[in-house]
Amino acid sequence: MAELRKEQSDVQFAVGDIYLGKVKKIMPGLNAAFVDVGYEKDAFLHYLDLGPQIRSLQKYVSMAAAKKGVIALHKLKPESDINKNGTISDVLTSGQDVLVQVAKEPISTKGPRLTSEISIAGRNLILIPFSDRVSVSQKIEQPEERNRLKRLLLSIKPKNYGVIIRTVAEGKRVAELDKELRALVKRWEESALKIKETKAPGLVMGEIGRTTAFLRDLFNPSFQAVYVNNKSVFNEVRDYVEIIAPGREKIVKYHEGTVPLFDQFGIEKQLKASFGKTVSFRSGAYLIIEHTEALHVIDVNSGNRSKSSSSQENNALDVNMAAADEIARQLRLRDMGGIIVVDFIDMQDQEHRQKLFDRMKEAMATDRTKHNILPLSKFGLMQITRQRVRPELHIETTETCPSCLGTGIVAPSILFTEKIEQALRFAVQKQKIKKLTLWVHPYLHAFLKKGFPSTIFKWRWEHGFGVKVLPSDSLVFLEFKITDHNNKKVDLS
Repeated sequence: MAELRKEQSDVQFAVGDIYLGKVKKIMPGLNAAFVDVGYEKDAFLHYLDLGPQIRSLQKYVSMAAAKKGVIALHKLKPESDINKNGTISDVLTSGQDVLVQVAKEPISTKGPRLTSEISIAGRNLILIPFSDRVSVSQKIEQPEERNRLKRLLLSIKPKNYGVIIRTVAEGKRVAELDKELRALVKRWEESALKIKETKAPGLVMGEIGRTTAFLRDLFNPSFQAVYVNNKSVFNEVRDYVEIIAPGREKIVKYHEGTVPLFDQFGIEKQLKASFGKTVSFRSGAYLIIEHTEALHVIDVNSGNRSKSSSSQENNALDVNMAAADEIARQLRLRDMGGIIVVDFIDMQDQEHRQKLFDRMKEAMATDRTKHNILPLSKFGLMQITRQRVRPELHIETTETCPSCLGTGIVAPSILFTEKIEQALRFAVQKQKIKKLTLWVHPYLHAFLKKGFPSTIFKWRWEHGFGVKVLPSDSLVFLEFKITDHNNKKVDLS
């Protein structure tokens, strides 16, 4: 498992959302303003995040609020750019409406971080209204291709729109890029129409569906399969893949069957092993990962490694090199951001220290999140910064005991099968469920199948052949759940 995203479907204030906010307070000391966008805490907008064309944006917003119909941005006479060394009070006043975009989701005790430099992301291009610049991703290295794309976009883009050409645009034809550019301009104009109807604070344009946005940024020709376990999301994903990669929509597969998707591919087991304070990675070596308000700390331990290297220095290098790979994986997996300090095992040889630094940079090269790595300090510490735009993913790997509910006292285990049978009887007789599935821990499943006639056989005989018993890795030892024919959990309370 390389990456994991876990998001609530009803979450607000996602990166990319555009709001009409109201300036609540100007803070000259911070050269920033606090803006009400409807979140419980006011969002933060710094002067440097206003963007040079903020005056043109404000003019456009006031015109959009007053007029009916679409205001063609290419006909707008732009205002002069603001001074990058100016002050917030020169541009904004308390009580003023301002169009803003979420740059960072609310994290910990902080509200969202905002920008007024609006950008609308597509598959190949990012559209920036009120700018006239065209820039090309640095990952496109060939000068001829960079110049081709830049000339191409300069010739087709409307006035007063800027464009950032993304890495995946490399080798793309003009027709495809022109089609996407028109779609992005249309999306901006449609959202501008909503400004008149929106009363601050209010959402003007939401980021496209989370699944679609994830594929937009991640999808590449190496993908062999995309499995989805929800029918409507499956249709959405397949339609999107058909647009961005015609002919490859067949790789999107709908997961059916009784075994949950995460169990089928061993994800549930990896979740339990990869998250938590201690992470093992090779031959007894392990990481200790601690989190504080200010930074994350990772300690590398060789553990009870039995491998005998030629020297302690070589042994330290071996463990540290393997740890670098695992740390790069963990940062991406947990989406850890901010400052990360890694305490590697001490090494005296300068060549070994340089090797470790190079390995860390190599391991982090595939991480799409903006990051910076410093060489080892004289104390053997490595400092890493990684951009944080959403809260770190936290998965609880320890669980409250389902048998004792944390009290430390359990009912006799010999009565556990009777407890399950009682629940089955309740579901069949009281809730009138004709076809149900009982999920239990794999060890318990093996116990219930033992002998002839087995316990499962007896239940089926007594309650009808609609009872199916299946193992689940996500359940703890003495835990069970019952689902109906639609795979919905039955309420046994």
